Formats: sequence, structure tokens, C-alpha cells
Amino acid sequence: MVKKILGWVILVVLVAYVVCAAFWAHAEAAKNSCKGIQIQIVENNATDSVTRRGIMSEIDKYPEKFIGKQIPSIDTRKLEQYLKQYPQFEDVVCNFTPSGILNVKVTPMIPELRVFEDSSSYYINKDGKRMASKAVFFVDVPVVSGKFNEKFTPKHLLPLTRFVAADPVLSKLVGMIHADDSDNIILIPRIHGHVINFGDTNRLVEKKQALMAVYRKVLPYKGWEEYDTISVKFRGQVVATRRNKGDQQPQKVEYQETDMEEATLPELTYTENTNQ
Repeated sequence: MVKKILGWVILVVLVAYVVCAAFWAHAEAAKNSCKGIQIQIVENNATDSVTRRGIMSEIDKYPEKFIGKQIPSIDTRKLEQYLKQYPQFEDVVCNFTPSGILNVKVTPMIPELRVFEDSSSYYINKDGKRMASKAVFFVDVPVVSGKFNEKFTPKHLLPLTRFVAADPVLSKLVGMIHADDSDNIILIPRIHGHVINFGDTNRLVEKKQALMAVYRKVLPYKGWEEYDTISVKFRGQVVATRRNKGDQQPQKVEYQETDMEEATLPELTYTENTNQ
């Protein structure tokens, strides 16, 4: 009888041990599983929310799912390499916090311009490095277009785009910048009627002052659609090309010095060229 009771006691203890061991193993497994993902952005800036959404979008596409998975089985280096393939990120470091959160630390590429060239579109950063213009990484930055090459790249436009963005008048006036070449950079105003040939990226303050003189002293009397092009590219003068060149129909904008009217900068006056 005693042996029978002892057998039952041992059986109960064994069952209790197995149950406790199962609960302990489950608790340990839960303790060592990934409980969530957090995105850490180095050097906070205005694009942080866009970068976070973009990273989470790429992680969602990753072949493996992390939340609930055992931490030892997660290859963080593989995830780092996966995210580093995107030019939007300068660096990516992935590790786990003591509480089981997958921390994705990202040093983002900060775009300064969006470039439209032929049929392609991309961003560049301050160093001219390209980034694909993916919808999940859309950033509101100045827009430029043109044909570029090794000698004349979108990076050459940064002094002008920064100048426009920092100027309270030009930032509201200019909607886009188009570069025919390095010596004919065209500002396209948000108001319709004409475009502005800024030439190159030198003497920006002087050129802006010349443009403002035309806006104050000429266009209020001539009309905003009298000219198709206002050029401030030449030192000491403003050249305005009339829209109508002998007929009543607006003609295609051409950046050439024909049918011109000039205004000299020193006196800030405007005189018509009578030899037309």
C-alpha cells in the first residue's frame, strides 16, 4: 500500500515537473523572442517621418518576419545588408534591446534636390549622390530639370537652389528650375507669363536685385505677359525678349538675344531698343 501511494506521489511530482518545465520553457521562449521593431534615426531632421515609413515598408517586404521569432535565430547582419542596398540610407545598424525590441538605427541620406532628366527622376544629396525617387521616400525639396553630364551635374545647381530657398521673395516666386546648360539656368515662376534666365550660379545677389528692379519699374507698366524671357545673366544689364515678334500669337520661348529691350542696372532704368 505504501509503495502504491509512493508511486502515485512520484507520478504526480513528475507530471507537475513536466507542466512547470513547459511553462518555464514557454516563458523563456517568450522572453527571448522579438517583441517589436523600433526605428532610430541619426541626426533628426524634417524627413524623419518619411524615412521611418520607408524603412518599415522595406522591412515588411523582407522574406522573414521578426515579431514573435526567437532572437538567436534572427540574423541582424543580413537585415543590415538588405537595408543598405537602398541609396536612401548611408548606414544601417540592427541590434536587440534587453527588452527584446529590434532596434534599427539608420543614418539617412538627406536629399536636397529632386532632378528630372530625360524620362528619369531621382534625388541628390549635398554631395551629389543619387537616390531613387521612390514614392515611400517622397520628400518636398526644390525641383530641377535639364540635361546633365560629367562636367555639368545637378550638384552644380545647389548654390542657386539654396539661394532661392533662403530668399523670402524668390522662394515664393520660383516654382522650378530648368538648366539648358551651365550658362543658361532658367527660373520658372509660379506665375505664368515669362521665364527668367539667371545665367550661371555666380553673382546671385546682384542678379536678384536686377530682377526685382524689372518687377518694380517695368512689368507693372508693360504687363506680365509682354515678355517671354527676362535675362539677368549679363553683368550690368537686363535683357527682355518680347513675346510677340511681328504677329499677334505668342511664340515659343527661345533663349537668344534677338528682338531685345535693355535696362542698365546702375541707374535702374529701362529703355527700349528702337532698332527692332
